[in-house]
Amino acid sequence: MNITIVGAGNIGTQIAVHCAFKGHDVIVFTSKHNLISKNLKIVNEKGKTIISGSINCATDDASAAFGNADLIFVTVPAFYMQKAAQTMLSFLKKGAKICLVPGSGGGEFAFKKAVDRGCVLLGLQRVPSVARLIEYGKTVCATGYREELFVASIPASCVKECADIISNIFDMKCSALPNYLNITLIPSNPILHTTRLKTIFCDYRPNKTYKELPLFYEGWTNESSELLLSCDSEVQNICKSLDMFDLSFVKSLKIHYESDNARQLTSKITSIKSFKGLKTPCIQTDDGFVPDLNSRYFTADFSFGLTILIQIAQFLNLPCPFMESTMNWYDKISLQKERFNFADYGIKNLNDFIKFYQQ
Repeated sequence: MNITIVGAGNIGTQIAVHCAFKGHDVIVFTSKHNLISKNLKIVNEKGKTIISGSINCATDDASAAFGNADLIFVTVPAFYMQKAAQTMLSFLKKGAKICLVPGSGGGEFAFKKAVDRGCVLLGLQRVPSVARLIEYGKTVCATGYREELFVASIPASCVKECADIISNIFDMKCSALPNYLNITLIPSNPILHTTRLKTIFCDYRPNKTYKELPLFYEGWTNESSELLLSCDSEVQNICKSLDMFDLSFVKSLKIHYESDNARQLTSKITSIKSFKGLKTPCIQTDDGFVPDLNSRYFTADFSFGLTILIQIAQFLNLPCPFMESTMNWYDKISLQKERFNFADYGIKNLNDFIKFYQQ
């Protein structure tokens, strides 16, 4: 296939290597195309090469990147989805498949016009593994590959074909989800990152600095776990109320992390090997550390993650005090004005919402 990767960050580089290794013709679409090597590789935590591949080219030319693409992986932050969709729309051929990695964040709405023109949208429920760039445009470290991926598509009738494609690229089992809501509602980064950030920076205010900050996962606390589990319960309440959909793949974090309570969840998260060493998003100043409010953990996971879950709960008239209090905390410190809103896409009530996801 002709495959284009949008974005050359952690996940974009990783996917480019897998696609090139499989013999596909790969183009990386990025504004920093002059920094991308044709020969890319994935290494493990010890620096040993796991897999390598050669891409065709990197470019910032939308026509060259999308005009002949059979499959497009979109790996940019959620707040960039709308712009990415607009950039490629006029060049897409009918039948092209657009894969969002990960698939949450409202991307299904950003690419609605592409679907209306005959493209297929698919999304991965979670990323294939933890990935961190070692050298931009050349090497990425990937650890903790999942045993199984899950994919949904719009229209849903194309999901089996999409699952087979993803499975072949990553040499990994990939199961088809019954509808895209199983991705939209996944209790991953939109509550995982946001609750952790709130508990770390709960007392933050302008001009406040911290002498030191814990590692994001290794320093995880029971307080973070308690808030996370409370938000997870609210997501599960949403799923129960949307009983017209099969949402059996929106697993509670208690199941996902095999933890029945906050103490067990803390022990589990702090012990995950692929989470080791990951830092809390921050900026070092002369006086100490401050939260990096421009980090994707903030700009994507609150305004294009948590807010979506809250709005769905509001459609259903369901209380979600823990998610709302987390969002309200962010609003007090946020530098961000842009935010996902269902109304911007004509979704104004529960009936509109249901109709969209029944595609």
